[in-house]
Amino acid sequence: MAPNKESLKQPWVQEYLARPVLARLGTANPRTSQPHVTPVWFEWDGESLWISAFSSTRKVKEAAKNPKISVLIDSAEENGPTRGVLMEGTAELIRDPAVVPERATSIYTRYLGPTGVLAKDPQSWISDPENTIIKLTPERVYVWG
Repeated sequence: MAPNKESLKQPWVQEYLARPVLARLGTANPRTSQPHVTPVWFEWDGESLWISAFSSTRKVKEAAKNPKISVLIDSAEENGPTRGVLMEGTAELIRDPAVVPERATSIYTRYLGPTGVLAKDPQSWISDPENTIIKLTPERVYVWG
C-alpha cells in the first residue's frame, strides 16, 4: 500500500469522507516523542481536512510544536468491507476569527445537523476564543477498502 494522493479522487473515497464518522488524530509529544491519538470531528473539502479543536488541548499544543500529524478515518461495517483512509502531513493551525467560526459551524453541522448546531453548547464552542481549526492538506495518503 504505497502513499498516493490520487487515491483520494476515487468515488468511494469521496463518498466515505463525506460521511460524518469519527476520525482519529495522531500527534506526538515533541519532547518525548510519545504518540497521542484522539477522536475528532472533521470535514473534507476535496483537498484538505479541517478539524475543530481547542487551543488548550494536548492535540493543538503538540501540533503547534511538532506539526507533523496523521489522521485516520476507518470503519469495519457488518457484512461490508473494512475501509480506511490515512492522511499524513503538516498541520496548519488557524485561529483567524474570520475563518474559525464559519468552518467550525460547518464541521459541527455535519455531526449535529442544522437544528442540533443551534443548541447552546455548539454555539458556545463556535464563539469560544480557544476554538482553533487544524487544517491538513495531506502529503501522503493510504486507502484501503
